[in-house]
Amino acid sequence: MTIGQLAAAAGVHVETVRYYQRRGLLDTPDKPLGGHRRYTELALERLQIIRNAQKLAFTLGEVAELLAMPECDTCRRARSIAQAKLAGLGERVLEMNRIRRRLRALIKRCDANRGGKCPVLVAITRDDAGAKPSGDAP
Repeated sequence: MTIGQLAAAAGVHVETVRYYQRRGLLDTPDKPLGGHRRYTELALERLQIIRNAQKLAFTLGEVAELLAMPECDTCRRARSIAQAKLAGLGERVLEMNRIRRRLRALIKRCDANRGGKCPVLVAITRDDAGAKPSGDAP
């Protein structure tokens, strides 16, 4: 299949395929003289693996590490990477909940605003958008 067919089959753009090739995640087949590169089903499978890993929030660097693992060490090392990803996601969830509380507080202040400066714009102008809200629940 051509690069366009590969991209369509995987549900990505052609430039995504090229980017993965530049990153070393996907092999670039040889180009026959005067012809087009042809991709195999194996390339499609590899592309789908990359996309599935991204759906689990793995970075492309982590995907490369997972794909490069020797078979004998795969599960133990992959588990370690997944465990680190899980811990990082926990921290991000806490941060997102903090942001949610802050946004709720700002919206509440907007609702109560009677013609003064917009609380949201004031918060981002003063760079206190990340300030801790006062006791609003998530």
